[in-house]
Amino acid sequence: MMHTHGLIEVVCGSMFSGKTDELIRRLVRATIAKQKVQVFKPAIDARYSVEKVASHTGSTFDAIPVQKAAEIRSKIENDTTVVGLDEAQFFDPEIVDVAHELAERGVRVIVAGLDMDFRGEPFGIMPILMSKAEQVLKLHAICMVCGNEASRTQRLVNGKPARYDEPVVIVGASELYEARCRSGRVVGWSSGRLVEWSSGRLVEWSVGRVVEWSVGRVVEWSVGRVVGWSSGRVVRL
Repeated sequence: MMHTHGLIEVVCGSMFSGKTDELIRRLVRATIAKQKVQVFKPAIDARYSVEKVASHTGSTFDAIPVQKAAEIRSKIENDTTVVGLDEAQFFDPEIVDVAHELAERGVRVIVAGLDMDFRGEPFGIMPILMSKAEQVLKLHAICMVCGNEASRTQRLVNGKPARYDEPVVIVGASELYEARCRSGRVVGWSSGRLVEWSSGRLVEWSVGRVVEWSVGRVVEWSVGRVVGWSSGRVVRL
């Protein structure tokens, strides 16, 4: 059964917010309604299964891995009415055109992906898909620092916050990432520039380690001394 009009739905949020669970829930409902469903995922994401999308809670749904978004065009079957795209932030920019073309053909396109990377920046093509979608749902996880709603993703390297200049795409799960709220996320320093701090502790810089601060002064740093800051920014090194 072809929909009378196509659309793009985006489910976004931080890691561990339930994006893939929500994608699978919608796909299962479409299957129950006897709609033809196909699901695609970036081949780079093989954390739980190569030919399934899988949530952190264990839900799965059959999927076709692709190296390039353009491959989807040749793999779509004529009677498909619902297409799922998981981990959309890992697709190349062509996925925007593919999703648009499918929606123009009357297909319901359901997209799930991270809206921000570990640095707190828009992730890949997700902001474009979100702007072009008819529906956008942003989900939240639980902050592993304070227990409040989490909208950010914290990357950890040997238990420490990753630096800002580290690669954006590193596929992983709880061994590398935690959900954090705005004030709980920390990004390490890169090239002598402070990116972010929180909870009274500056954590890392690319050539040293800031240990603590107190009453408006950073009081220790392994290779020098930071003497002050103002309005959330370090003003003198």
